[in-house]
Amino acid sequence: MVVAGILATLLAVLIAPSAAAHNGPPFPIITDQRVGPCMVSLWAHPDIGTGAFYIMVDPVPGGSIPKDLKIQIGVRPVSERLPEVVYSAWLEDLRGQVEYKTEVQFDQQEYWNVRLILDSSAGGGQALSKVEATPPGFGRWDLLLYLLPFLGAGFLWFKAIVKRHRLRKTLAQQAH
Repeated sequence: MVVAGILATLLAVLIAPSAAAHNGPPFPIITDQRVGPCMVSLWAHPDIGTGAFYIMVDPVPGGSIPKDLKIQIGVRPVSERLPEVVYSAWLEDLRGQVEYKTEVQFDQQEYWNVRLILDSSAGGGQALSKVEATPPGFGRWDLLLYLLPFLGAGFLWFKAIVKRHRLRKTLAQQAH
């Protein structure tokens, strides 16, 4: 039985898909704001290392989304210790919903200025926001998460000791 459990665990680890460091959905930092010829919402998943930005684009009432729309995201630490770096976004194929995505590099946990830049033949514009880059994972909760299996094993061990003690006590009482 133990060998079967070990084999099942090894098999699950070997064939499981690799997990990305994504915990929870992205969150909005700009919502339904007019920027140039479009209404945009900007959602962020700012992990240290590679962070992601998702830009949802809708036409303004009575308008349309320009076919030559180009979107960029500029990021710079609020402390201004680094110059702004601008990343181009690419169009995601979402069957009807116009969404752009880009990945940016955050080198440490701090607040970052975010500049959304739209450009097209119908006009362009910018929107500004701030976001805090955070470590991938659950942050301070990682320790508790990783400690849970050991706490569970300790609880089961303690429960087995108590059960064994009660059984010995019962057998000792029956012997007398």
